[in-house]
Amino acid sequence: MKKSVAKNYIYNLIYQILVLIVPLFTTPYLSRVLGAEKIGIYGYTLSIATYFILFGTLGVATYGQREIAYVQNNVYERSLIFIEILIMRFLTISISLLIFYLQFCIHGDYSIYYKILTLEIFANALDISWFFQGLEEFKKTVIRNMLVKLISVICIFVFVKTQEDLLKYFIIYVFSTLIGNMSLWLYLLKFIKKVKIKELKIFRHLKPTIGLFIPQVAMQIYTLLDKTMIGNIIGDKSEVGIYEQSQKIIKIPLTIVTALGTVVSPRIANSMANNEKEQIQKYLCNSFKFVWFLGIPVMFGVMAIANTLIPWFLGQQFNKAILIIMIGSPMIMEIGLNNVSGIQYLVATKKQNLFTKSVLIGAIFNFTINMILIPLFKSIGAIVASALAELLILIVQLIDIRKDIPIRSVYKGGGKYLFSGIVMFAITFSIGYFLKSTIMSTIIQVVIGIMTYGIMLIILKDKMLIDVFNKIKDRRIKKIYD
Repeated sequence: MKKSVAKNYIYNLIYQILVLIVPLFTTPYLSRVLGAEKIGIYGYTLSIATYFILFGTLGVATYGQREIAYVQNNVYERSLIFIEILIMRFLTISISLLIFYLQFCIHGDYSIYYKILTLEIFANALDISWFFQGLEEFKKTVIRNMLVKLISVICIFVFVKTQEDLLKYFIIYVFSTLIGNMSLWLYLLKFIKKVKIKELKIFRHLKPTIGLFIPQVAMQIYTLLDKTMIGNIIGDKSEVGIYEQSQKIIKIPLTIVTALGTVVSPRIANSMANNEKEQIQKYLCNSFKFVWFLGIPVMFGVMAIANTLIPWFLGQQFNKAILIIMIGSPMIMEIGLNNVSGIQYLVATKKQNLFTKSVLIGAIFNFTINMILIPLFKSIGAIVASALAELLILIVQLIDIRKDIPIRSVYKGGGKYLFSGIVMFAITFSIGYFLKSTIMSTIIQVVIGIMTYGIMLIILKDKMLIDVFNKIKDRRIKKIYD
């Protein structure tokens, strides 16, 4: 039985809102308590560990979610696939963990942090969220994530008090991941059954996971490698810290824009298995329109409030983040659209070779531009390279899907959202120019921005906004007569 896309989106959105709210408390606190240099050490060492997590997990999360979605109504087949992928994942992560320990944990300035991060790598072997996402059981993963997130936040405020508590912050981060991943196993027996050992073919999944592993690694070029390259080329870990916090602020609202992709991907995969091409096009058209509708105000909103937000939110030592955020904000739209064309369509429909090609092109471009711009402009150069790389990936993907998906559906209706967003930015940014950097100033800008964008869409008679109002009104009327 198919789950409701709307209901799954709401579950996922609830968690994404929590993800949005939590950093509003932890990021300014950690910025002041730990400082730019300590946060830079955290970001740099975690970026190194993440490479080994990527190599250990291959492309299992995306691949596993898709394969389970194809057979979500066949208990035995999905059990077989789950066990095969799980065993393979344990083997590959074990190899990756051994190499990581020998290379980084025995000696070096940050060996103590790397030792703690070995648990982070191991925790990923226990992650089975991809299985539940493939079944469209988002409620379970959301509840798990929310509880773990809240507990970790409490621990941060209780135990992290000074710059010397960086080690404690590492421990909290790692154990929250480990406990969270272990908790999902409590639900597992309800969804799988025993399989015959002789029917297990573990390594039949190796080739397709490697096919997805390549673009995943490539994508990290402009998410992880940026921090690694800044740390190695510049050597100033405070630059890494400023870049790390800037990326967090950009990614906080981005999670809401891309939340729909997590829900829609297994649905498209299932429709592909049933050869429902018209349904796939309908999902994609709605997804593209949703990104325009929500991504545009988020992008312009982040740009507009950066100047008043950063001084009070992160502190004066992070003022350089203002420019980084303003330059990097277009990635909210770029990644949002890439998520639809790449993850929701190309990966879900087993066209990952085209997805791989686009991401590799972007990664090579990003690495090249980083080598040129980081020595000249440091973290500013890294964010420029990332924004250009995301744009290039989007262009390549749209060229690749033009025969299957009408390109008109990508930008249909986008003009009114873009115009409304520009008007919103002009008004909100101008107001911020005359305000001091305080929490109230940022709140005023956000409220005025939302009102301006909403009023503009009402004037332009936007169908999506009208549909939302009508659904809310219909529910209220129904409650009155029930």
